[in-house]
Amino acid sequence: MRLRGSSLFLRGISLVLILLAAVVTVIQVVQYSISRYNYPPDMTIGNVPVGGLDPQAAAQRLLLVYALPVEIHYSNAIIDLDPGLIGFQLNTESMLAAADLQRTGASFWGGFWDHLWNRRSPVRQIPLVSSYSEVRLRAYLQDEISARYDQPPTPAQPIPGMANFTPGTPGQTMDIDRAVALIESALQSPDRRTVVLSIQSTAAGRPSLETLHILLKQLIEQSGFDGLVDLYFLDLQTQETIQFAYQAGQDISITPDIAFTASSTIKIPILVSIYQHYGGNLNDQTVNLIQNMITESQNAAADALMASMDKIRGPLVVTETMKSLGLQNTFLAGYFAPGSLPLDHFQTPANSRLDINTDPDIYSQTTPSDMGMLLEDIYYCAQNGGGSLVAAFPSQIDQAACQQMQNYLETNKPVMLIKAGVPEGTVVANKYGYVSDNNGIVNNVSDAGIVYTPGGNYILTIYAYHPVQALWDVVSPMFIELSRAIYYYFNLPSQ
Repeated sequence: MRLRGSSLFLRGISLVLILLAAVVTVIQVVQYSISRYNYPPDMTIGNVPVGGLDPQAAAQRLLLVYALPVEIHYSNAIIDLDPGLIGFQLNTESMLAAADLQRTGASFWGGFWDHLWNRRSPVRQIPLVSSYSEVRLRAYLQDEISARYDQPPTPAQPIPGMANFTPGTPGQTMDIDRAVALIESALQSPDRRTVVLSIQSTAAGRPSLETLHILLKQLIEQSGFDGLVDLYFLDLQTQETIQFAYQAGQDISITPDIAFTASSTIKIPILVSIYQHYGGNLNDQTVNLIQNMITESQNAAADALMASMDKIRGPLVVTETMKSLGLQNTFLAGYFAPGSLPLDHFQTPANSRLDINTDPDIYSQTTPSDMGMLLEDIYYCAQNGGGSLVAAFPSQIDQAACQQMQNYLETNKPVMLIKAGVPEGTVVANKYGYVSDNNGIVNNVSDAGIVYTPGGNYILTIYAYHPVQALWDVVSPMFIELSRAIYYYFNLPSQ
């Protein structure tokens, strides 16, 4: 009887334990079912913790966090950028769908077993999925911030009555590309939503080319020279030009490209023609003649060089070479030696004009732009083997030949006119000229050169004519001031 009662007691105890286990299991199942609807404690969506939240609450939290403004610090100003202004949007559906896959990815009973034994899954992180309009952000930065807080540079300005310039002031501007990258990063962060935008300094820069144009005319006006000046300028970096003809005291517009007596500047075409004729294969005698023609400006050396190409037609060979380069207003009709007869008579677009006449020499003529373009051809050929010289004479002129021509022009002596207007040591490849009549009166003064400066290289040709007399004490300072003004335009004083 005792054994039977003991067995019933044990059965009762076992039944109670089974019932308790079933109750605990049911409770755990219910708890797990409830927790399964919410996100795991360690889950983040877009770097925002959403553990224990249901999808709706998680979505609300994401919207609240990423709706916070981005605080922009720029130029002592603090600007709050509303993400909505630039079309920032969260793709909550995509992120919640990815989170739901992780939340419900395991089978119910497999997940329950992990829950029962408190086994944690790896940390689950759902990346941010968002978009914004970069176009709208750039427009906001430009119109709302840059336009208000940037300080544009002010260019240097000419000093009235002088060839120098006052220094400009540098500006402060926003680096918009860098700003876009920083703000985009802040938009995608839930907690690092402050951006400090850097300021980039902008150089003051040069005055406008029109300002230089006006200054050059003012310098001619105040020089006291009341003859005619025709000036050609070419920026070798940008290909921008200034070209004008001007007569002080006369408020009339004069079309440039006037025919002038070429005087010794015609020796630049002779130099080019010699290299074209001999293909750069110059003997010692020819080299010596070139040095005397350019450095000492000897007319006899120029005649000897032309005669070496063709004893009778030498000057015409030079003219034909210039025509091959498209220089229609440049010619040499005879030798320099006194008593030489003209070999031909040339009518050009420049000397056919009826509106103005500088009484140019029937033996030797050019225009400032013709001479400027020839120097440009030498420059680009010497720099990189390009330009019209190589194109016109591919088997006769090459980069080395042009470099030699340029070197000869750099030896032109003495220092005067364009070269006297630039600081000592500045490289100038030029040839100047002037002609006096039998009474020693000079009517024409000219200079044509390539100027090499730290701030940029340029071509400058100036031709001046006076029907009575071009007084050296007036003309020379004018050339110097015009040259100085252009040099300082390229090499502005520091602040």
